[in-house]
Amino acid sequence: MKLKKIPKFNNEDEEREFWATHDTTDYFDTSRPIELNLTNLKRSTRSITVRLPDWLVNRLKILANKKDVPYQSLLKMFLAEKVKEEMRLT
Repeated sequence: MKLKKIPKFNNEDEEREFWATHDTTDYFDTSRPIELNLTNLKRSTRSITVRLPDWLVNRLKILANKKDVPYQSLLKMFLAEKVKEEMRLT
């Protein structure tokens, strides 16, 4: 079977939409595993310490549970949205 060529994507949303509507087996040979060398991979995130009141952490966990995501991921999403909003205002 001839594999299809993966198109170039302009952004992650475009790529996400593509893979949501296409079968990866048309684009990848799943019979041969690919070896990855991740020894030089650098972290793109940094750990920080933020002190939050218990009630805020508890509410964040409730919201995260409703959305079925880890609460720390939800916190990052909320922070990113607010920072983006504030940057538009300045």
